[in-house]
Amino acid sequence: MSSFLHQRPIQNPFSNAYPVSPRSSSTSQRPISIFSPTGLIILLSLMVILGVFVPWSGMPVATFSNSKKASSSLSKWRDYTLAEAASFVAKNGTLIVCAVSQPYLPFLNNWLISITRQKHQEKVLVIAEDYATLYKVNEKWPGHAVLVPPAIDSQTAHKFGSQGFFNFTSRRPQHLLKILELGYNVMYNDVDMVWLRDPFPYLEGNHDVYFTDDMAAVKALNHSHDLPPPGKKGRTYICSCMIFLRPKDGAKLVMKKWIEELQAQPWSKAKKANDQPAFNWALNKTAGLVCLCIFLSFPF
Repeated sequence: MSSFLHQRPIQNPFSNAYPVSPRSSSTSQRPISIFSPTGLIILLSLMVILGVFVPWSGMPVATFSNSKKASSSLSKWRDYTLAEAASFVAKNGTLIVCAVSQPYLPFLNNWLISITRQKHQEKVLVIAEDYATLYKVNEKWPGHAVLVPPAIDSQTAHKFGSQGFFNFTSRRPQHLLKILELGYNVMYNDVDMVWLRDPFPYLEGNHDVYFTDDMAAVKALNHSHDLPPPGKKGRTYICSCMIFLRPKDGAKLVMKKWIEELQAQPWSKAKKANDQPAFNWALNKTAGLVCLCIFLSFPF
């Protein structure tokens, strides 16, 4: 389901690190053949640039960089609330949500490109976990990012297995529960994935919670939508990277139980917990009370 795109810095073939001397100025004006090494480098660079930027033509937002430049006028977003943001972004009562800190901006960029290709970008709400991300996204795409206080330390939040990473990911069910309580359907995605197709047509029925299995092989079209049996650790291995929730009591119950499980299994140096086992325990302990559904992931 997930595709990881690694961004590489584009070298600028038009720049010259060395000043041109008068003696070499005449030779620098010679026409460059497209079949020469320099010509081929220029052609390849243009193809890479077009491949990155053309997909953004349908979006009012350019690529996000880690630039430290932030306009002082963007401070108005500090008081922007989740309720205001959800009301502004939602389309047909539905939001597509991700949670991002500054080190993950390149991943956000790739993920948004894929969603733009499926024409769902207008319902995307970025939950910024630090003010740099809040300002950067709203500078490029006003109103599509919100920060739910308190802000976290972005420099530790991206290190998997660290307490900072746990603090970052453990806020996820709190954000989703608040959106459900506002009355919206919500599709949550991690940003280290991309969409190859539109997933919404595969959300069949009227279930409370939709998710994907993290361990099973590709399922048949007529597969069971029930929660799979527990694994060796006594729980399932459901992936929390892609979740769709309807604003129903069952979905809210799962989010509340997820929060409880995270509080019961805090991070420690001995046991470097993360949010996904707690999500599975929440599903297992509410399975008889909530209408759950595993949906196909391989088509998209």
